[in-house]
Amino acid sequence: MASTAKALKSGSEGIKWDLSDLYSGLEDSRIERDTKGLIKKSAAFEKKYRGKINSKTINAPTLLKAVSELESISEQIGKLLSFAYLIFAADTARPEHGAFLQKIQEKATEARKYLMFFELEWVALNDTKARKLMDDKRLSHYRHFLEQERKYKPHRLSEPEEKILDEKANTGARAFRRLFDEVLNNIRFKVRLDGKIKSLSETETLALLYDPDRTKRKAAAEGLTEGLLANAHVLTFIFNTLVQDHAVSDRLRSFSYPMESRHLDNEIDRATVDALITSCEKNYGMVAKYYRLKKKLLGLKKFYDYDRYAPLFSDSKTIRYGEGKKIILSSFDVFSPKMSEIAGKFFERSWIDAETRDGKRGGAFSHGTVPSAHPYVFMNYTGRLRDVMTLAHELGHGVHQYLSRKQGYFQSNTPLTTAETASVFAEMLVFHKLTETVKDPKTRLSLVCSKLEDIFATVFRQVVLTRFEESLHTARRERGELRQADIDKLWVQANEPMFGDSVKLTDNYSHWWLYIPHFIHSPFYCYAYSFGELLVLALYHKYLNEGNKFVPRYIELLSSGGSEAPEKLLERVGVNIKDPGFWQGGLDLLKDMVDDAVGLADMKGIS
Repeated sequence: MASTAKALKSGSEGIKWDLSDLYSGLEDSRIERDTKGLIKKSAAFEKKYRGKINSKTINAPTLLKAVSELESISEQIGKLLSFAYLIFAADTARPEHGAFLQKIQEKATEARKYLMFFELEWVALNDTKARKLMDDKRLSHYRHFLEQERKYKPHRLSEPEEKILDEKANTGARAFRRLFDEVLNNIRFKVRLDGKIKSLSETETLALLYDPDRTKRKAAAEGLTEGLLANAHVLTFIFNTLVQDHAVSDRLRSFSYPMESRHLDNEIDRATVDALITSCEKNYGMVAKYYRLKKKLLGLKKFYDYDRYAPLFSDSKTIRYGEGKKIILSSFDVFSPKMSEIAGKFFERSWIDAETRDGKRGGAFSHGTVPSAHPYVFMNYTGRLRDVMTLAHELGHGVHQYLSRKQGYFQSNTPLTTAETASVFAEMLVFHKLTETVKDPKTRLSLVCSKLEDIFATVFRQVVLTRFEESLHTARRERGELRQADIDKLWVQANEPMFGDSVKLTDNYSHWWLYIPHFIHSPFYCYAYSFGELLVLALYHKYLNEGNKFVPRYIELLSSGGSEAPEKLLERVGVNIKDPGFWQGGLDLLKDMVDDAVGLADMKGIS
């Protein structure tokens, strides 16, 4: 049976990535060579440096050499893990892919057993000696890496304990994450379309929630729910297990609340995150205001959850993959030819996997792999306008990751708080390119509304998801294992404040926490999206005011990767995230967009 996505003929058919810059395939002899070499190098590293890092005789040249060697070994581990992760994401249905991922995870654990002493000895070194070393100019490149490692000192366990936890994770948390992916990505959702039951993937089912036909949206919502509920027992168990695993880790590592470890990873303090979340919650009213407008524009008496993403004015035009490519690259080129040139490499060199197919993971991402290679972009392109925006988003990540490779393996990746800087900015570039070229008022209003919905999903919905996670982790710690119905209730309670009386949440919607992978793979990731979106609104406003002189500073920001703390890097482009009014400034810009949409609708006599 032909799938919905294939029927669209989106132009993404056959667009698969070429992973040969990592390895040519599972049979590549270099995999075995590199795996064996990795273990040997790791063992040799331990023999060479154990006992020398936390010692009175440690000096800058020795530490520099040790960190450089450790980075090289770590990059080799990262290369193997990246390849295993990417082939598994591309086809989760093939058992050999899952088995290979497991094998590489186990080999990585074996290598880390030899390397773990380094960070433990480094954090154990007395503060005076450590500060003197970090102030040495010869270690300037690794200064931020070394500083960040020492911040984990209160949360590190003994070496034998760390080794046990790392090894047991392969049959614990990592195994349950893989199980979640395999279960979810191989569900076939039964959706009634045109009087016939069609078997669709998660990606195809979710795409129907954006269909102009309300009966199809409702059918997709019902089919999605039915498929999730059929697997709810195992998915709920996975959630319970991983939430409890997080609680155990927090207890063992002396983290005082569920989000603390994420804040440490993100290099941000609790007060700043609380200010961000509270500011967003105070502005939930603009979400309800917008949905009341959309209800009116669609001419609906009741506005249900499955109506939220309905396109206005029944614009169901398919944007073929090649056309999407042109839109994105030309938008990037207006801002920075360098940005467009780098993004062009992804298309020219097959660094993108865009087609939809059975067994492929849902969603989208850009994986930075390792500095000696390059990033890869993953998505499911079905020809919708939102797919163009998603591709632009992931290519923004890709450009960011490509530019930051010069910082090396340890400092190329940014914390999650600034990881969305380039991706959301890239979306804004494409959005403004489209609005400038569209003359028809209805189409222009449709574009503005579509962008608002994307921003709502990135700002307000991510705050909802974070609040849900907070309540889930708290409830699991206080009440023990939770039933699916208990988690359903927490999900609805977290969502209701944002929608107010503007959206009628159906019973189906109460189960939709079951398919969200961030809760499984990256607990408390979601507030970083809100951070990134509001940050980009501020940065984009600066670009509009400053013009071309802003561009080199922005490119330099991306090139800096994670070589300094986010607040220091952002100070270079004139942003102070400690300013109490910073978040509200971005929200005020968003409020203006909502008011503009209402005004445009009234002015054109559409509403």
